[in-house]
Amino acid sequence: MSLGGQFKRRFSNEWAVRFALGVSAAVLGYYSVTFSVSQLVVKRDPALAHRLAPYDGGITGAYAASLIGNDATQADRQRADSIARQALRQNPLSVTALVTLAVNADIRGDKLNARRLFTSVQGLSRRNLITQLWMIEDAVSRESIPQALHQYDITLRVFPNMNALLYPVLASAINDPVIRRELVKTLVGKPLWSESFITFIAASGPDPRVTAALFVDLRRVGVAVPETAWAGAVNALIAAKQFDAAWAYYTDLRSGADRRRSRDPRFAVNTDTPSQLDWVLANTGGLTTSIQGGIFDFSVPASVGGPLLQQYQLLPPGTYRLVGHSTGIDAAVGERPYWALSCSSGRELGRVEMPNSSVANGVFTGMFTVPTECPMQVLFLNARPSDSVAGLSGQIDRAELVPFPR
Repeated sequence: MSLGGQFKRRFSNEWAVRFALGVSAAVLGYYSVTFSVSQLVVKRDPALAHRLAPYDGGITGAYAASLIGNDATQADRQRADSIARQALRQNPLSVTALVTLAVNADIRGDKLNARRLFTSVQGLSRRNLITQLWMIEDAVSRESIPQALHQYDITLRVFPNMNALLYPVLASAINDPVIRRELVKTLVGKPLWSESFITFIAASGPDPRVTAALFVDLRRVGVAVPETAWAGAVNALIAAKQFDAAWAYYTDLRSGADRRRSRDPRFAVNTDTPSQLDWVLANTGGLTTSIQGGIFDFSVPASVGGPLLQQYQLLPPGTYRLVGHSTGIDAAVGERPYWALSCSSGRELGRVEMPNSSVANGVFTGMFTVPTECPMQVLFLNARPSDSVAGLSGQIDRAELVPFPR
């Protein structure tokens, strides 16, 4: 063979290879571009994404799911089923396709098939919200309380932002002792959502008595109830005028409290979130108050007055003696702080003006009478406006209401 013939044949072969490579590159480039575009538009326009990449099981599943909205017709759902099955042939693990089939089965009333499909989805992924909500509803409809709470737990772990929807439903359900008992078993496991749910129900539970019962049960099995939630439950019971229940729950934590007298006379309890049955500080209008080291300390600017300290009482009818001790109080007559006891209705039962601390070695005392028609009272320390440039300041290391005669 001549040299020219060999050259022509070699050139022809190389051209054919280059052509084939060029066609392959073009085809791959086309599919790469269309696939990339389909991924970008699939959420906004799944039909377009499917036209661009009809071979992709995930996109085919998304297209099927787009056909089963609330206004879907029977024909739409049949078409969606067909496309979902195509998606599963392309990708047997397509969660969206399985969910499409499950939703349509549920709408047709085929609960057994829907449950089978949703269970398969949950086995593949717990990050499908439709599946999780359906599993909760299904367990509730079958009155399977442990399973319903198990599904609640899964959903709230994976979708913590669903608490706005699920917390009120769960809170309203714990009036049932069986549900409450199962919920306690769930919360013993300390799921990530437990503390936020406890805080929610303390502030927003439909029945404060049920909330308190839940918290008592939790404490008995070693689940800590945050101080904020505990105080919120006490305050909710008081607001609902459930005074006996409020006291019973309060004493579950503050053991040794006596309803016939005020609490914490030596200011030993120092908490950022007191209940209304504890000492509550006022720091408004320039007033400065604190409890530290067993001492209540206050400072009031000149010409300023108002409540400094208060504590709700649930005293039985009778006569009571207020006794305490102060240091650092030095003010003119009419400018010294005073204690007052009022009914929750606002009716004042009396006042006890504090002497200067230099008088009687700082001891102060006074009397109050609680009538029958006054089931809840408020004991508070009030500051009067002072003409002194330095204002008013002082400390109290003891303050207590006790039955009289003692």
